[in-house]
Amino acid sequence: MTGSTAGTMDGMPGGPSPAELRELVAAAGAAPSLHNAQPWWFRPAGDGPGVLVFADPARAVPLADPDGRGMLLSVGAALFNLRVAAARLGFPVEELDLAPGPVEPAEPVAVVRFGPRGAPQEPGDLAELAEAIGQRHSSREPFGNRDVPEAVIGELIEAAADEDTVLDVLEEAEARRVLALTAEAEARIAGDAARRAETGSWLRAASAARSEDGIPERALGPQDHEARVPVRDFAGRGPVHAERFEALPQLATIATRGDTVADWLRAGQAMERVWLVATARGLRVSVLHQAVELPQTRWRLRDPDSGVGTVQVVLRVGYGPPGAATPRRSVDDLLRDPAGDR
Repeated sequence: MTGSTAGTMDGMPGGPSPAELRELVAAAGAAPSLHNAQPWWFRPAGDGPGVLVFADPARAVPLADPDGRGMLLSVGAALFNLRVAAARLGFPVEELDLAPGPVEPAEPVAVVRFGPRGAPQEPGDLAELAEAIGQRHSSREPFGNRDVPEAVIGELIEAAADEDTVLDVLEEAEARRVLALTAEAEARIAGDAARRAETGSWLRAASAARSEDGIPERALGPQDHEARVPVRDFAGRGPVHAERFEALPQLATIATRGDTVADWLRAGQAMERVWLVATARGLRVSVLHQAVELPQTRWRLRDPDSGVGTVQVVLRVGYGPPGAATPRRSVDDLLRDPAGDR
């Protein structure tokens, strides 16, 4: 993908003001990411109102995510938040280009073009999800045994479909199969010293100085006393606190037809759209990412009877505590001028 980077940080003629541009980037930066690495940065487009979205390989997690798929899922989630914030400000997304191939550090992975303020918006009432951006957290806490209503499940399925992906809410047998694959992957990861060290490097101790990334200890949550929910066991946690989790976690997968860079970005947008809708409806969400990280388990996630393509995300949804907020990088760190400087 190519895109012009000429222009200034002084606002976009007919587009967002400098303050609004910062608001867009702040919303994007609130997206979820693997180990809260926040692997993204942004630049105003120089050839009209728009934003260039970049992946930041320097913030990759190479052992857990060797092909960069998880990184681009995260960037896709940030891209969706940017679209929501633009809708709230009254700017329709007139054009959205996703990179089709390998990520080049100097090239954007997505280009967002805005139409005039007040012009018709894309369908889906994205602006209504803006409040949920600040409320959305990963909850690694136990959920209750209350079922998600069918009407809400329908909304989540529709949210994924709006991003050209398929959300499948798993029935009991399939949920148990995916949980078993996740537990298998967690055991493999826990037995790999290098992976444990990489994961532990993103853990932020309560006594540490204030950080803008990584996972603070308060956000980790307990382990499942009955070992039904294979919560990731972060390295260096010390004694593990265990609690009783829900009897059968309600799981959903998000799948794409293909498995390209554009598909990963599309799946990330779908994940965040589903997550924001769930948050707006009072649901809590966490990502069970372990089985997606390993080739030995990833290909087995697909339900052979469903006919759906490649599973990109496994979500656990339910009713329970909201989960702790995680730190965020500043807008000054995320927004760069056309010359590439912060």
